[in-house]
Amino acid sequence: MMPGGHLLMNPKGDLELNPPQTPAAHLASHRLRKKGIGIKTWLVVNSTGQAQLVDAGKHLIKRRTGLSARDLRILDPSLSYPSTVIGRERAVVIKLEHIKGVITAKDVWLLNSKDPAVAPFVEELKRRCSHHHQANALKVNRSSGGEEQSEEALHQIFEATHQEGLYSRDVNQQLDRSETLPFEFVAFEACLEAACTSLDDEAKALEQEANPALDKLLSKITTRHLERVRQIKARLVALTGRVQKIRNEIEQLLEDDGDMAEMYLTSKLLQDEKEKPSSSSSSISGEDDEFHEPDKEERNRKGDDEITPDESSSSPRSSLDDDEKEGRVKDSNSHGSFSGSRRSSKHLDVAELEMLLEAYFVQLDGTLNELSALSEYIQDTEDYVNIMLDDKQNNLLQMGVVISTATIFITMFIVVTGIFGMNVKIWLFLNPNPKINNFIWTVSGCTFGTIVLYAIAITLFKYKRLI
Repeated sequence: MMPGGHLLMNPKGDLELNPPQTPAAHLASHRLRKKGIGIKTWLVVNSTGQAQLVDAGKHLIKRRTGLSARDLRILDPSLSYPSTVIGRERAVVIKLEHIKGVITAKDVWLLNSKDPAVAPFVEELKRRCSHHHQANALKVNRSSGGEEQSEEALHQIFEATHQEGLYSRDVNQQLDRSETLPFEFVAFEACLEAACTSLDDEAKALEQEANPALDKLLSKITTRHLERVRQIKARLVALTGRVQKIRNEIEQLLEDDGDMAEMYLTSKLLQDEKEKPSSSSSSISGEDDEFHEPDKEERNRKGDDEITPDESSSSPRSSLDDDEKEGRVKDSNSHGSFSGSRRSSKHLDVAELEMLLEAYFVQLDGTLNELSALSEYIQDTEDYVNIMLDDKQNNLLQMGVVISTATIFITMFIVVTGIFGMNVKIWLFLNPNPKINNFIWTVSGCTFGTIVLYAIAITLFKYKRLI
């Protein structure tokens, strides 16, 4: 690609290279795209693993992929659609977590390729597509007898994968798998693996963050620790919902063979290409029939000249022509129904895609079990914290009962003191024996009586198991 250039899609659906623009022209075109045309930048990864940026509008995307506006609306970032996998006649719409795109039988269209979270997925997708292309080329060389070329290609693949840290046994397994899977399943598997790996990593990171927070909460219950656990629980609920949504989507695909059959894009493309020569040959034979039709018409004309007008009016020619037309329509309809039944019967063999989906269904199920275990641990911690708080509340209530009882008896002592403080003549104040201090005996007696009564009350409370 030229430096500074950009790929555009013309109205016919073909890609063209735009010349480099000045910064002002680029800004004006960017504003124009933003305002009314609705053109978006797509990253297109073809079957050979090469990627290029393409500016395309909604109508051109529909023409190129055969999707409807409702299907493309799923990828709209302004609308909050959940994770979805939809198979159509010529494409598969993918929305799995941060991956939004369209998979066809020959390329992959990614919408949010500038997202930093999508960059590792793009590199992995390019690597898988390149390996798939090399594996198919190697298979063709082996079938054609080019052993030397196949060995050279295999050696190049080994060198490329050795730099990535893979062993030869893994490379052989990947090549065998790439030979068996069509292109759309290679891309679909990359999307599933990226989404499942991202969810699994988030689950592990959340678990590593939750365990210390829960341990600190058990050791000491504070407002800060409770707030941290609350945030972790909110993230856990959101992550569980995302995992559950993708798991349910895969489960729905596994339960419906028709939806899985719609995702065999390469098989449908090859079948359509096989049906094209037969349809062209049938059209050629129809032209030959039309070419010989004038001779028949001349013969019929000669025969019609010998027939009288009354006989010609009563001739069943028109009814015969109608019967022939109906017969042709029935034959064509029966041919179309036969081809449709043949396609459906062929695509009902979805064991390959079923095994692919089951593998990632099990992985998502394992992630969901980990999140469920973490949720149970958080729930157990909350129950333990509630028990501790209830115990502290009971202790406070017991302390309140003890203090209230003490307050009652101290109030009784204060009442006695208040009575003695009145200006009333009482025999205790008249001290006939100066050796006896009535005031000291009175205070001591009241104090002792208050303590005895308080002890009796506490003993009674314990006997009733109130404290």
